Amino acid sequence: MQSFENHFLIAMPSMEDPYFARTLTYICEHNDQGAMGLVINQPVGMSLKELVNQADKDAIVLDDKADDIVLAGGPVSQDRGFILHTSQPGWSSSLELTSEIMVTTSKDILSALGNEQAPEKALITLGYAGWTAGQLEEEIQHNSWLLVEADLELLFDVPIHKKWETAVQKLGINSWQLGPDAGHA
Repeated sequence: MQSFENHFLIAMPSMEDPYFARTLTYICEHNDQGAMGLVINQPVGMSLKELVNQADKDAIVLDDKADDIVLAGGPVSQDRGFILHTSQPGWSSSLELTSEIMVTTSKDILSALGNEQAPEKALITLGYAGWTAGQLEEEIQHNSWLLVEADLELLFDVPIHKKWETAVQKLGINSWQLGPDAGHA
């Protein structure tokens, strides 16, 4: 089985599920039991300061981070936070995804995200996207998604509203070249 971990799923223009239209999803885990990913370009309409204040009223959020955007990571468990960040050990519940990327789900990182204790780069998501065994492979075969290897720049540095188009360009094509209908040659 080929694992799609540390890859981006680029939603095809024909994606019928309104939740995933024009999304870019980072695949955190993919094995024979299924897959888990975080959508990294869909804002939920909440700032980091608002989220941190809900979780810890005493936490300090510096002005330069207060307006950081919280993302809709996926339709599953939208009440749970997932922090995708550059490697920084020491949090209660972290999983190393690559030598440079971790995901943390514990509350202790949330209180630090708004100040100098935070990892160098981070994305805050609520919820995740999940696939059962074989489901993601089937969706890729039916042309719902394109795949491209993940990189730190696209993950953390490209503005949210440009992530999908930038990912498409990584494939060597322009987004206007993707037709709304999928097919097989």
